[in-house]
Amino acid sequence: MKRTLILTGILILVICFFICPAQAFTAKSLDIAVQQNDDAVITFTYELSWFENFAVFLHIADPGVELQKALENNYKKSVDVLVANSGESQFVVHGFASVQEHNGTVMMKTPALSFADAQKVLNQYWFAPFINPDFSPDITRVSFPDGYSEEFQNQISIPAVSHILNSSTNF
Repeated sequence: MKRTLILTGILILVICFFICPAQAFTAKSLDIAVQQNDDAVITFTYELSWFENFAVFLHIADPGVELQKALENNYKKSVDVLVANSGESQFVVHGFASVQEHNGTVMMKTPALSFADAQKVLNQYWFAPFINPDFSPDITRVSFPDGYSEEFQNQISIPAVSHILNSSTNF
């Protein structure tokens, strides 16, 4: 009798796991801090489901490595990982911003950024119907060396941002 109850409980948990979509990866914030040398320090905070945390714990998946690969592939730039754990990844993307100088004026421009492709890639996996990831950060902030910043809320795609640096910023 006791064994039957335990097996029934396990069966119910397994059925719930496969029937109920689970909340998976949830993007919280994305901070892109453009440096004077055109590099950017990118800090990405997120939440992982218990299943994803377990995979990270067992070293089956490493969000930092996956994000590093995505940045390198999309921007064709060198990327250094500063922090990578189950809640935050921080990178330096070398040469992230383009810089144009003209008549003493310096304009910096960041490239557009989209997480839409992440959803497309995820949809190719067999387990995609069972999870419900949210790739759009609650808040994205793009900041420049002179303190100017732009913010975007709950957007899966962030447009390119251009900014003319304040003349008092040493370049």
